[in-house]
Amino acid sequence: MSTVLAHEPHGRVQSRKAAASGWIGSALEYYDFFIYATAASLVFPQIFFPSTDPTVAIVASLATYGVGYVARPIGAFVLGHWGDTHGRKYVLLLCMFLMGISTMAVGILPTYAQVGIWAPVLLVVLRLVQGFAVAGEISGASSMILEHAPFGRRGFFASFTLQGVQAGQILAAAVFIPLARFMDRDAFMAWGWRVPFLLSVLVIIAGYIIRREVDETPAFAAEGEHHAVPKAPIPEAFRTSGPDMLRVVCMALMNTIPVVATVFGAAYAVQPAYGIGFAPDVYLWIPVLGNIVAVLVIPFVGNLSDRIGRRPPIIVGALVSGLLSFVYLYAISIKSVPLAVAMSILMWGIVYQGYNAVFPSFYPELFATRVRVTAMAISQNVGTTITALLPALFASVAPPGATGIPVTVGAIALAITAVAALAAWSSRETHRVQIGALGRQDAVPMDKAAYDRLRAAA
Repeated sequence: MSTVLAHEPHGRVQSRKAAASGWIGSALEYYDFFIYATAASLVFPQIFFPSTDPTVAIVASLATYGVGYVARPIGAFVLGHWGDTHGRKYVLLLCMFLMGISTMAVGILPTYAQVGIWAPVLLVVLRLVQGFAVAGEISGASSMILEHAPFGRRGFFASFTLQGVQAGQILAAAVFIPLARFMDRDAFMAWGWRVPFLLSVLVIIAGYIIRREVDETPAFAAEGEHHAVPKAPIPEAFRTSGPDMLRVVCMALMNTIPVVATVFGAAYAVQPAYGIGFAPDVYLWIPVLGNIVAVLVIPFVGNLSDRIGRRPPIIVGALVSGLLSFVYLYAISIKSVPLAVAMSILMWGIVYQGYNAVFPSFYPELFATRVRVTAMAISQNVGTTITALLPALFASVAPPGATGIPVTVGAIALAITAVAALAAWSSRETHRVQIGALGRQDAVPMDKAAYDRLRAAA
């Protein structure tokens, strides 16, 4: 984005609109995506995967959570291509409609007791549509906000994408709390769990109203004016940005931490087979409180990355959150709700945000405008798809009755976050590189004095 555009009143208005659109759109879409994760831990093992062996039911249910991630690379190829050839705005509208409709459909699915094997089959199909749709959300929203943001403030503005994601997770967990707390368990298992899914009709209505108000980004518009919009962004992305795409794949493995915190952690704490015995409504408060803190922390970390760079917060956040996963799982193993809450807030709400708040600006800055959505979508979603296998893996290597569950799962989590930290360390710093009209990547980071002058002017 040119600096001149950022100085104009219209440019400033669009910066705010883009940030608001990214925040609200991401919140709504990830509400949809994560109510499934919550239900997969609390409800689906009993109603879609009945089995005399509770371990089989838990593994099967958590595997369907992972199925959504399996579809994400496919969605990334399709939606990334769409975002780089048709624009950021329209790919975000398409993602929103696909996500909202598929989520509502989960809310009306028959159970295993009603239709047998067709129940889990249909559940898997709808989860695949969800995964396809969400694949273009963060890359499209991050690119839109980044390309509208004033120079020197990209980290701050782009962080609102992930603040919206955290808010969506708060809604996803919070909407289950009164249902699980106040409804009779039989009623909750029969129909109460469907309510959060049916509320997704609001995604379609609210998301469309908000996102239609945002202009296409100046950087993408400039591509069109110069007839530089690529016809085949996928092969171009691999040809020009292959090493950086591999780095993003490795950094995206940081999704391990939310998997530990909100998916395996929920099953470990709540499922009767593990014998921990956290009440569902009590456990649901753990990710809610962690995410509330995250919402407050994210913009501060995003702003910090505009000053000290993108890499330091990511490296520190990766290594320390990996270490804290041991303590978090230990707190659950000793049935200590206060310690589990404290560790969730520290690991998930604060430390992990060193990565989470920064990647929405760091990833798209690594790529040229003409392939930005494609390159980010493919590489980020490949990384998160790998981590989607972890819930079922954790349940397999640390099944009910196993000893040393916190050590086993924590060791895997730490090893993966170390890979992410190494990938960030090997990447180039981007916070001082200005995005040109055509997204050229041959620029080098400017010196601090020049950067400070431009940042102050913007």
